[in-house]
Amino acid sequence: MKLNIFKWRFSLIAIIALMASSTLWAQNGDAIIGKYHLPNNMDVSIYKQGNKYFGKIIRLYNDDHVPDTTSSLIGKVIIKNLEYDPADKEWVNGTMYAPDKDMTFNLKVTEMRKDEIVVTGSKFIIHKTLIWKKI
Repeated sequence: MKLNIFKWRFSLIAIIALMASSTLWAQNGDAIIGKYHLPNNMDVSIYKQGNKYFGKIIRLYNDDHVPDTTSSLIGKVIIKNLEYDPADKEWVNGTMYAPDKDMTFNLKVTEMRKDEIVVTGSKFIIHKTLIWKKI
């Protein structure tokens, strides 16, 4: 009888630990959700849809850093299908459309910092790493 209670308690503890660890992974993945200022005078909002992350333009700035409220690009989804990889703690397999270049790049977020994220865009063999500031 004591052995059965031990097995039951062990099973319960294992289930709770598994649920807690999967919740922590989801929270780590969701850490990317927020608003960011990109180096090309654009602000983007990253959000979750299903198990993937997307981003849309929320603000553009002209050359004098004045917000452009008339652009048809505001609201356009330019980041698509980022997936959180809990093993590497990175967001991978995404794409990003760069309206200023009229090109789509592969996108990977490699690091979360307190007030910024480190992103790498790539096309063929060319890679560029940028810092996006959290706003």
